[in-house]
Amino acid sequence: MTQVISISNQKGGVGKTTTAVNLSAALAAGEKTCLLIDCDPQGNATTGLGVDIADLSHGLYDILMGTAPVETALTETALPHLHLLGATRELIGAEVEMASMSSKEFLLKKPIAMLRKRYDYIFIDCPPSLGFLTINALTASASVLVPLQCEYYALEGLSKLLTTVKAVKKRLNPVLRRVDILLTMHDKRNNLSRQVEQEARGLFNERVLKTVIPRNVRLSEAPSYGKPIILYDIRSPGAQSYLALAREIVESEKRL
Repeated sequence: MTQVISISNQKGGVGKTTTAVNLSAALAAGEKTCLLIDCDPQGNATTGLGVDIADLSHGLYDILMGTAPVETALTETALPHLHLLGATRELIGAEVEMASMSSKEFLLKKPIAMLRKRYDYIFIDCPPSLGFLTINALTASASVLVPLQCEYYALEGLSKLLTTVKAVKKRLNPVLRRVDILLTMHDKRNNLSRQVEQEARGLFNERVLKTVIPRNVRLSEAPSYGKPIILYDIRSPGAQSYLALAREIVESEKRL
């Protein structure tokens, strides 16, 4: 059964795109067929997989507007089991156009339904906002993965995201069944990181995944080379943490 997972946090700089790229790559390395949908107009997931935005003939914008078949927007990556539905520059203005469209919350749901049989996992890298693009992603998903950086004010705004998820589940998507929280940018030498982890686990219990993503220089370098961390430096702590996360995700799905 295909798992459709939105990776979302309205705060920027929390490791959202890093997680989208590297979790999908880690699962693909384990021969799970994956699609990464770049729903962020910044297009960082697209370039992070080594794809030049200028080379895309079609992207997510065309799919949302219904101007191209979804198959024409799928792009292969350096990993045989990982495909990309990239973000072109036009996606920047998509939310303005979507505002006047009927059933605007469901524009992504139908294309994803058409692709379900092809993939084990479909990940959606959401923008750092709670606008129409994120609502579309949540409406099309079965679960949400929330990266939470282990820094001051980390929990600020999380309640708003959880309220939005609850509203989407009630009004638009009853299939949206779970929210998982991933601790990122963790520094075990830092008291603040340990405090944030303790507070998050105390507040959200089993929602917080066991795997913790460390702050890692190689992980920060990889996007500038257009490579997931497992292709840039598989021995790095960053790569090993995302491989561990992939294993945890697979095991958690088995228990459902």
